[in-house]
Amino acid sequence: MKNALLVIMTIIVIGSIVFFTSCNQTKVSDLEKQLALKTEQVEQLENQLEHLQGTNSSLLDRLSDLSVLSKQGADNISKSLENIAQQYSFIEDLTDKVQTKDSINQMLVSNIKRSLNDFDDEDIQVEVKGSIVHVSISDKLLYDSGEDEVSDEATDIMNKLASIINDHEELDVMIEGHTDDVPMEGSCLKDNWDLSVKRATSIVRLLQEDYYVNPERLTAAGRGQYVPKFENDSAEGRSLNRRTEIIMTPQLDQFFALLESPVLQN
Repeated sequence: MKNALLVIMTIIVIGSIVFFTSCNQTKVSDLEKQLALKTEQVEQLENQLEHLQGTNSSLLDRLSDLSVLSKQGADNISKSLENIAQQYSFIEDLTDKVQTKDSINQMLVSNIKRSLNDFDDEDIQVEVKGSIVHVSISDKLLYDSGEDEVSDEATDIMNKLASIINDHEELDVMIEGHTDDVPMEGSCLKDNWDLSVKRATSIVRLLQEDYYVNPERLTAAGRGQYVPKFENDSAEGRSLNRRTEIIMTPQLDQFFALLESPVLQN
């Protein structure tokens, strides 16, 4: 009986051990699974953290680049505004100078007209073309018919013109001879080219030698019959085409200096 109880007790003990061992193994297995799951989650979180750190670093780099670009953009805008201000100032200054030049030209025209008011308006015409003052004088006031030397009767008009030219040393002066289309006959002059040029040079020589106009300011030119103001089909038209033009212009170096733009920043 005792042996039977002992056997039964042994069986119960062994069963209990087996049971608890089986339960523990199940728990261990469950814990291992949970541990594996947690490990996987940790790895995922670590990967996400690494990705976020990389993204954050990239964003910081971009922010830094944007900061640099923003500063460069601001500098470029500032330089552009400075250039615009310089250009605006230049345009204002140029406009003032042009207006001043126009005023001087108008005053010059008024002085010439006032000085020559004793002569017929048909024989002397004074006008401004752009920035240039033109004085057109009929040949009958300056030369004898068919001649290229200045006549004695032209002394009065040349005195007045020379005085005005000397008063405006900032101007260059071109003397331009013009003729009608009637060919030259019985003269030592070859043709109307010859006549127009020689008439211009006689005026230039007179201004230089008798009125002391600086020859560096003077130019002699002949246009012959090729720039008529009127048709040459009538005596009146031919008479008006026979003329000498005194053209007063700003000196070229001063003119180009006026047009120089300020140096712009890059």
